[in-house]
Amino acid sequence: MYLFSWGLEMRRLLPVFVFLLLGSAFVSSLNPSLNDDVLGLIVFKADIQDPDAKLVSWNEDDDSPCNWEGVKCNPRSNRVSDLVLDGFGLSGRIGRGLLQLQFLRKLSLARNNLTGSINFSLAQLAEVRVIDLSENSLSGPIPGSFFQQCGSLRSISLANNKFSGQIPDSLSSCPTLTAVNFSSNQFSGSLPSAIFYLHALRSLDLSDNQMEGEIPKGIEGLNNLRGISLRKNKFTAQVPDGIGGCLLLRSIDFSENSFSGSLPSTLQKLTLCNYLSLHKNSFTGVVPEWIGEMRSLESLDLSENSFSGQVPASIGNLVSLKVLNITKNAFTGSLPESMINCQNLLAVDVSQNSLMGNLPSWAFKIGLQQILFSENRLSGNLDYAFASSIENSRRKLQVLDISHNTLSGEIPSTLGDFNSLQSLNLSRNFLIGGIPASIKELKALGTLDLSDNQLNDSIPLEIGGAVSLKELRLEKNNLAGEIPTSIQSCSSLTSLILQQNNLTGSVPVAIAKLNHLQNVDLSFNKLTGTLPKQLANLVSLISFNISHNQLQGELPAGGFFNTISPFSVSGNPSLCGAAVNKSCRSVLPKPIVLNPNSTDSTPGSIAPSLGHKKIILSISALIAIGAAAVIIIGVIAITVLNLRVRSLTSPSAAALTLSGGDDFSNSPSTDANSGKLVMFSGDPDFSTGAHALLNKDCELGRGGFGAVYRTVLRDGRPVAIKKLTVSSLVKSQGDFEKEVKKLGKVRHPNLVALEGYYWTTSLQLLIYEFVSGGNLYKHLHEGSGGNFLSWNERFNVVIGTAKSLAHLHQMSIIHYNLKSSNILIDSSGEPKVADFGLARLLPMLDRYVLSSKIQSALGYMAPEFACRTVKITEKCDVYGFGILILEVVTGKRPVEYMEDDVVVLCDMVRGALEEGRVEECVDARLQGKFPAEEAIPVIKLGLICTSQVPSNRPDMAEVVNILELIRCPSEGQEELGTSMGVWASIISRSLAFAQGLKGFSSVEKRFSC
Repeated sequence: MYLFSWGLEMRRLLPVFVFLLLGSAFVSSLNPSLNDDVLGLIVFKADIQDPDAKLVSWNEDDDSPCNWEGVKCNPRSNRVSDLVLDGFGLSGRIGRGLLQLQFLRKLSLARNNLTGSINFSLAQLAEVRVIDLSENSLSGPIPGSFFQQCGSLRSISLANNKFSGQIPDSLSSCPTLTAVNFSSNQFSGSLPSAIFYLHALRSLDLSDNQMEGEIPKGIEGLNNLRGISLRKNKFTAQVPDGIGGCLLLRSIDFSENSFSGSLPSTLQKLTLCNYLSLHKNSFTGVVPEWIGEMRSLESLDLSENSFSGQVPASIGNLVSLKVLNITKNAFTGSLPESMINCQNLLAVDVSQNSLMGNLPSWAFKIGLQQILFSENRLSGNLDYAFASSIENSRRKLQVLDISHNTLSGEIPSTLGDFNSLQSLNLSRNFLIGGIPASIKELKALGTLDLSDNQLNDSIPLEIGGAVSLKELRLEKNNLAGEIPTSIQSCSSLTSLILQQNNLTGSVPVAIAKLNHLQNVDLSFNKLTGTLPKQLANLVSLISFNISHNQLQGELPAGGFFNTISPFSVSGNPSLCGAAVNKSCRSVLPKPIVLNPNSTDSTPGSIAPSLGHKKIILSISALIAIGAAAVIIIGVIAITVLNLRVRSLTSPSAAALTLSGGDDFSNSPSTDANSGKLVMFSGDPDFSTGAHALLNKDCELGRGGFGAVYRTVLRDGRPVAIKKLTVSSLVKSQGDFEKEVKKLGKVRHPNLVALEGYYWTTSLQLLIYEFVSGGNLYKHLHEGSGGNFLSWNERFNVVIGTAKSLAHLHQMSIIHYNLKSSNILIDSSGEPKVADFGLARLLPMLDRYVLSSKIQSALGYMAPEFACRTVKITEKCDVYGFGILILEVVTGKRPVEYMEDDVVVLCDMVRGALEEGRVEECVDARLQGKFPAEEAIPVIKLGLICTSQVPSNRPDMAEVVNILELIRCPSEGQEELGTSMGVWASIISRSLAFAQGLKGFSSVEKRFSC
């Protein structure tokens, strides 16, 4: 194979080599040096693909390459000095032809699709100053010889590739290097001390790699260094004191590593530094007062560390500071008043600390664009802070988030003066009063979150003046009155969350005019009247919750409302429609009064005759009488026909003709009365099959597709027979048999095997293996006394179910109907998943059919069923599996109705996780009898699987892998950490979707496996 590939390569390059050999004598007589440039570039071109024909001008017959695209020559020597092919769409590998360009000074091949490794040294080109190979797909280690003989190299960038291995020590052979950028690769190992011999180095970027260990001594030798970035690696220990020796440093980025200890005091020497980011490390201690000596700082990011103590007053000395971020630490006390001196400050983020005191007035005086003070212990009211602001500052403020504090009082009417606000979050405080009418002045406001306060009064009509609103959250207050019709002016609104207030009146038709609405929650209010039919025209709806109000009448028909969850409309006794499983009464016309004594000659005339007996017959009564007559005649006819059929057929199932054998085969019977029976394993006929189907005592249960009965074969082996009740939806016989045979080939230890089928035009049966242990739902929710599943039994159910789903997905089969009642437990305690793939028997995957027939179990249905623009994939099974995990671990149903509330399981567990008490969610019957190191990661995995966005859910194969690592962490602890770490941000996004912006950061902080 190697020789064959080598032969093809030689055959491809043969014209080039022939040209090199035959043309060398002639060309050398003219210009030997020129020959090297033309032929070198032609050889380079032979190794790459040029789909966009960018190099069409490169012609081997030309005497000079100086007019070729991307080529620049020195006008004196007429030799190639620059080769710049950035963004040409080239692919292939970088060949040795470039080594012929002996006078090349700049080589830039950035933003292409080049692949392969580099096994030769471009740096050996005597004149080369710049090498830029960034933004390709180059891979492999950098050979140690790459940087040898690179006396002229000034700048090299290998950023955004797939290089791996260690950075070679030979880098120290390039003493003239001023810029090194190896970011966004897969370099590993420690930082080579050879770098510190590059005394001319001005810029060093090794960010986004996998490098680790301590920073070696000697960094002070880089006395020309202006910028250093080690962001997003695995460096540990303390930042060396030598960093203070790099006196010319302007930018330091050590974020997203594992540095620890306190800040090195030598940092105060870096008076020219304008950017310092230590974000997401493990630094401890207080921030020293000398931080104020770094007077050139424009951006200071100390977020996500373990700093404590007070924010130093010397920060007020940083008069050039534009961005300050100290979020997610343990700072206490109040923010220093000296910060009023930071007149250039644009953004301050001090959220998620333990800061106290009043809201600092200086924050509204110095022209800040972003104020993020959420999740602290700030108190007092907003009046003083708002009143102290100056007009110029009010015009600049764009983001104000002071949520999750202990602020009190009313929202000042001066709020309208901040007319540049784009996001306002005052949620989770103790604010009272109403929403000021000045809200209409906030024309740029996109997000308004006043939820979880004690606001009363009504929603002002002026809310319609905030015409740019996209998200309005007013839930968990005491707001009264009606929903203002002026809301229709907020035409960009996507989320309208008003739940848990005291709103009255009807749902206004104005809401139906908000064409971009995706999420609406009006639950737990006192709304009355009927829902506007026009709501069915909202094509972007994902959720619409009106539960627990006093609404009545028929639900809108069409669109989202054809598949609305019953949970979203529950608690409205007078509502009717399919979602609440209650038919609506027809609107009857007024009765026609016929006067028998009338002398009017017009037939059917109506006369209000007084003192005479009236005959009152309504049109509906006449229709009812006629319908009753038709029904009686029909019943008599059907009875006669049934008696004739019974006299012609046997009460046993002997009429079912059996076709056995190892392969799938059809019944040879041609008797139209017998139907067609196929057994995949060649088992004998039923002994009491028909009797079982008629005997209610043999019924095992009922589901969306039909009833299941137990019967036995002639050999005494029991089987389960599903009698389908969706005959009107089932495919033709040919398509039905084709799909059933496919399902019959599916075999897995954790799947209930399909053993055969029976077909007539009016009756279809599916024959399954019989599983004796009952279903999981009964084991979880209907057990008595001490008879309940242990932790090991529950874990086995979870991982067995996961493996079965992974097997189905591998065969491109979606279950669609995963729930605890469809998981059977065999005699050995192993789970067996039933009812898989039955949707394949339907003529089309209609969402209404899927939601009403298949996904009938409340709580398991993935949210994408409600959105017609989202494709239904295997990820709907992953969602159902996530709900199942939570049900198994907690022992609670997916949705439970309490006396005064409805508890949604996944929301309850998410809330517990956010509050740091997730361990309390484990089934109380297991307390003291479960390993927390297994149960808690399993719960978190369940929440990850129930992400609202399908692409954020893992594949079932990944789920199986994570579960196996949870059970046996010693065999793959690092892999488990990586796997769960990848999904940690996803659960945060899922929580943010469900809870809004509040709580997002705290959950992300606490989520750790």
